[in-house]
Amino acid sequence: MMNMQDTGTSLGNRIQSLDWERTEKDLLEQGFAILPQLLTAAECSFFRARYDDESLYRKQVFMARHGYGEGDYRYYRYPLPDPLQALRHTSFPYLAHTANEWAKRLQRDVIFPENHEEFQKLCHGLGQLRPTPLILKYTAGGYNRLHQDLYGEVYFPFQMAVLLSQPGEEFEGGEFVLVENRPRMQSRPRVIPLRRGDAVVFAVNERPQLGKTGYHKVSLRHGVSDVTAGTRYTLGVIYHDAL
Repeated sequence: MMNMQDTGTSLGNRIQSLDWERTEKDLLEQGFAILPQLLTAAECSFFRARYDDESLYRKQVFMARHGYGEGDYRYYRYPLPDPLQALRHTSFPYLAHTANEWAKRLQRDVIFPENHEEFQKLCHGLGQLRPTPLILKYTAGGYNRLHQDLYGEVYFPFQMAVLLSQPGEEFEGGEFVLVENRPRMQSRPRVIPLRRGDAVVFAVNERPQLGKTGYHKVSLRHGVSDVTAGTRYTLGVIYHDAL
């Protein structure tokens, strides 16, 4: 049996050793970055095996009831499991550096703090107290409509999704999709190839795109295409808390 605290420490060390310069470059150039094999197979199993443990979650959402798609997801409650806490807190300082450069290009009057604890204080000061990390489950026929995860006045411009199931073995279909909407242009879809344990960091709302007269805003939404067989689990790491 995995020790959650040891796993959180190991994962934190792994996050610190990632090529964050390459990640920043990818985010600034295309609005997303892939972190290959961020989680081990055992860590993916750890999250999947606890999907039905009611004590870990504050809320379950059945997507069809709200027109979100087909499937369901659960929001974690505080305190988060150690591996999830490590993912959220250890990756934040690296992404905050990119987020501040992103804000300059978008001419947003915001400066993100260097650590997640300080960012949480900003959320909580505006009444955004509820944790937003979640785990999603899709079975055959499941999908997620294009959307953005904005939960209040304060939001962090990046979020992370980690695929917890192996495509081609544990499920079929179910590709992660990003759609980019540029002014006066048709939408551009992108299918992001992921294997079990891979993470994708992507824009929550909008990203800067360099044009002839400087940077302008490009809106992005994300979703999941139809799962045709099996069961697909995903871990969602959102850095801002919700109202």
